[in-house]
Amino acid sequence: MQVMKWSVIALAVAAGTTQMAVASSQSESKGFVEDSSFKIFNRVLYMNRDYRTGGPQRNAQSYREETGLGIRLLAESGFTQGTVGVGVDAHSLTSIKIDGGRGHRGSGLFDVTDNGHSDDTQTEVGGAVKFRISDTVLKYGNQMTASPVFSTDDSRILPEVATGTLITSNEIEGLELTAGRFTALSSQASSDRDTFGLKSANIVGASYSFTDNFSGAIHASDVEDHFKKTYVNLNYNLPLSEDQALNFDFNGYKTKGDGQELSGEADNKIWSLAAAYSMGGHKFTVGHQRSSGDAGYVYGVDGGGTIWLNNSVQYSDFNYKDERSWQVRYDLNMAQYGVPGLSFMTRYTIGDNIDLAGDSSAEERELDIEAKYVIQDGAAKDLSFRVRNAFYRADNDLDGDLNDFRLIVEYPLSVL
Repeated sequence: MQVMKWSVIALAVAAGTTQMAVASSQSESKGFVEDSSFKIFNRVLYMNRDYRTGGPQRNAQSYREETGLGIRLLAESGFTQGTVGVGVDAHSLTSIKIDGGRGHRGSGLFDVTDNGHSDDTQTEVGGAVKFRISDTVLKYGNQMTASPVFSTDDSRILPEVATGTLITSNEIEGLELTAGRFTALSSQASSDRDTFGLKSANIVGASYSFTDNFSGAIHASDVEDHFKKTYVNLNYNLPLSEDQALNFDFNGYKTKGDGQELSGEADNKIWSLAAAYSMGGHKFTVGHQRSSGDAGYVYGVDGGGTIWLNNSVQYSDFNYKDERSWQVRYDLNMAQYGVPGLSFMTRYTIGDNIDLAGDSSAEERELDIEAKYVIQDGAAKDLSFRVRNAFYRADNDLDGDLNDFRLIVEYPLSVL
């Protein structure tokens, strides 16, 4: 999040000092074993991409189709009792190829063997040690992260995993402070500890709820020899009645190249503003996003999920150099009509003014249609089925036209 003046943070801290909780999380710890949990998360993903004008850069592979199963074992201990609580987290991530021949691989689901085939199975194990004082937690080791400036991606079978240290503090009600340093990042399709050659990424951040309906956040990162990045978010919710509300969400990044600039030219400013009107089970959203600077918005070495912008959708991020994009979106929750767990979404995003080698006439468009159903009770409670469709079209050699289809089945199990 973009760096607001520290005086603003100081005011937030001062405002929150009167809201400090009497009891901290650590003082209420039941123990290392007593607060432990063990969960199994299963995901089956079928994915195909039909490149209507040939593959990326018009290569020969115009169709990709793969199916895989991801199994995550997630064990989290509680914290030992006392002033300083100690705990351990561990995970095992396994992917199993169900289908994905050499002729139509390449969707980012599996690693590639020496003979050019997708790996049939692969497993990554990892863990982290954690310490807690009051409401502040320090975690060191392998972990999934969700910071606007360092966010691991989870859009395939398995998530990215970062290695490093993260401190999260919630000492003051409504205020969360974070700081961390990461030195490795594995991709979603690799069991390597560091797929991207990350040297180091240092991050800091703060988020504060000024009221129940208004919040803001700032974050900053320094990814060695790549770029420095700042991010800002403001979110305001305006209740209109018992079942109606307006929401305004602003997100912005500023990126500047650093050191050897291994990610290439990165100087960029990009922001998005979305306004949503909700009425019962219906929600209508309009969003605008704008990019400026010497390049498009760059991310990836800092996590494939590090693009907290409204117009980052199923296939495109609408983040090219000088791009301006608009989105209209409609969401429907069928619980209001007697079918809890069933929801639909459709959105249309269009971007223009894209600068390609000095030519600003390139355009892109994407139509997304989704449906999801989550079983509400019984033996299969929380089993979900999700269908995602994207129809992407581009002009002036910007990218290849494609249709992207995904079927996702997820089943979380809480064993302990």
